[in-house]
Amino acid sequence: MSCNDMSGPSRLQHLPSSVEKAEALYQQRGQLKEEQLMKKIQKLVGEEEKLRMPIAQGLPWTTDEPKCLIKPPVKKNTIPIDLKLHSDIRAMERARFAHQVAEKGRLIKQYKMERERQQKLEEEEEIKRLRKELIPKAKLMPYFDRPFIPRRSEKQPTVPREPKFCIPRHKTIKCCRMSCNDMSGPSQLQHPSSIEKAEALYKNRILQ
Repeated sequence: MSCNDMSGPSRLQHLPSSVEKAEALYQQRGQLKEEQLMKKIQKLVGEEEKLRMPIAQGLPWTTDEPKCLIKPPVKKNTIPIDLKLHSDIRAMERARFAHQVAEKGRLIKQYKMERERQQKLEEEEEIKRLRKELIPKAKLMPYFDRPFIPRRSEKQPTVPREPKFCIPRHKTIKCCRMSCNDMSGPSQLQHPSSIEKAEALYKNRILQ
């Protein structure tokens, strides 16, 4: 046997397997990600500290003296006044209205009670009056010696008369024309003499 065959199994034991390679890669990747995260956090913290420390702005490069600005006049303190809220006004009006409604209901109730009392008194008076009327009373005896004999009336009977109905003129003319139309043909409607004759005949009939 050669020396290569003798050293074969010992070399296989030191070779890394695929699982060990994967674990090593996973650990390396985790370390890199942790470093990147730490760097990012440190950068953000530094930016926040810079923002917290305001940097004073320098004066302009001029030889002029700075101007003193005139202060505005001090205003007088405002004197507080009593506020009249719309809700308070509405509450007062509502309370007044509720009082009026309650007073009206009380008056209506009082009027109903008075009316019922008056009606009860009237009913009691009516019952007393009916009781008095229902008491039986003695009636007078009739006069048997002088009996009542009905007599015939001495008045003359009424004489009937024939009624005289007053017919208006426009109705008489209309009736005359209709009778004329019935008596005569369509050729005689245009002649005024035939209409006058028909009216005269109708008047004579009425007078008779």
